[in-house]
Amino acid sequence: MTNGYKDLVVWQRAMDVAVETYRLTSSFPKDEIYGLTSQMRRAAVSIASNIAEGEGRKSNNEFSYFLGIALGSKSELETQLVLCERVNLLKDSETSWIKENLNDIGKMITALRRKLNKRDAGT
Repeated sequence: MTNGYKDLVVWQRAMDVAVETYRLTSSFPKDEIYGLTSQMRRAAVSIASNIAEGEGRKSNNEFSYFLGIALGSKSELETQLVLCERVNLLKDSETSWIKENLNDIGKMITALRRKLNKRDAGT
């Protein structure tokens, strides 16, 4: 018996990134609570959430669509991490783990989308 999206390594890795994002942003200044803290947390949660929602739709086309949204959220979080480095909220040494995992997650999502699209094309 499968656990659906919970069995997907890409979802598991996205959850790890979300947890780490929460940890990192917990040390941000209070004046960022409605700024970068909130945006980064939403983007991180969105990656795993869209993978789960897409898989739950049980349609290859819809799954691929939601994976596309997850990719967008991944890029959003990467951008926010770079901004945090530029404004000295975080050091590169603090963001490197997340950035490496986001890179891997992007590759996994892209590969999964290709696989889904091939299934729909009948190849």
